[in-house]
Amino acid sequence: MSGSPLPLVFDAPARGKAPKHWLDLTPDERRETAEKLGLPRYRADQISRHVFDRLEDDATHFTDLPAAIREDLAEQIFPSLLERVTTRTADKGATVKTLWKLHDGSLLESVLMRYPNRSTLCISSQAGCGMACPFCATGQGGLKRNLSQAEITIQALAANQMLTRGEVPGTTGRLNNIVFMGMGEPLANYRAVLGSIRTLLAPSPDGFGMSARGITVSTVGLVPQIRKLTEEELPLTLAVSLHAPDDELRDEIVPVNNRWKVAEVVDAAWDYARTTKRRVSIEYAMMRDINDQVSRAHLLADILKRRGDWGWVHVNLIPLNPTPGSKWTASRKEDERAFVATLERRGVPVTLRDTRGSEIDGACGQLAATVEAS
Repeated sequence: MSGSPLPLVFDAPARGKAPKHWLDLTPDERRETAEKLGLPRYRADQISRHVFDRLEDDATHFTDLPAAIREDLAEQIFPSLLERVTTRTADKGATVKTLWKLHDGSLLESVLMRYPNRSTLCISSQAGCGMACPFCATGQGGLKRNLSQAEITIQALAANQMLTRGEVPGTTGRLNNIVFMGMGEPLANYRAVLGSIRTLLAPSPDGFGMSARGITVSTVGLVPQIRKLTEEELPLTLAVSLHAPDDELRDEIVPVNNRWKVAEVVDAAWDYARTTKRRVSIEYAMMRDINDQVSRAHLLADILKRRGDWGWVHVNLIPLNPTPGSKWTASRKEDERAFVATLERRGVPVTLRDTRGSEIDGACGQLAATVEAS
């Protein structure tokens, strides 16, 4: 290490692909990469401790590494992945929405939320979304591309940096929960999402050491991928964005239902709960005069009950955060109350979600759409 440049270990990224990053690698690949750079294998653990223990991703500041190689390391294995475009806050600073720009100009959003006893990050898995749900700003913008494993994981690193720097009032700790409910359909980017999750779960020095029970993966109902996730036998929380209990309506508002019907989706969710022993969350966005009728509350109870007792499932009702100019809007409060009361009478575990961030384009895709339009 006399100052000569390190060997190149990664090829230039293909068009539309993110540059390779340390966070794309498995622990074994990190050690192999260290060797290819002419470094002892133990250097890989040193580098990883900077990232996962100290939350540092600027290799020029890795002072326990030889000064002569730090700049090369920064260029080769720690390329810049995210550039902050804008940050908006709500709830007296407890909700922070960040719009990021990727290396190719694509935009993505993440939302950091502090609650009294925890901090939760809503994370994006794609730039845009290909599921085309008409009430969703991201879905209406279409899919730009999948995010790389590192582009997903680095959102968690950035959020932890914000927390430990005290940028969110009331906490200097780390993330307790991550929900894959931001831009994109996580199970349509299965490999990168699972790679990111394994990094989030791995203990130091290989990852952030989070609990699997603190990670939620959302899907609109990609049945083969739900079954594949079931086979992983990771005790993650699965959240199914159902939004309608009958195929006639769901075909319209969740177009993927034309491929996998409500019964197939609920069956796959039930198998997931039975295998992992983790309760599934049924996400249901309440839309005025669309899906919020008492009759549909009964239909929802019927289809969930057929899979067994109520221990396997919890219904999470979400007041729709409407997109400006859209015909899709939030239910009336009296209709929300009637829907909840119907499910409760049927014995269905149900929660009406606390809404956050409506004044900062809080729903996924809204801020990106606003910035792109301008």
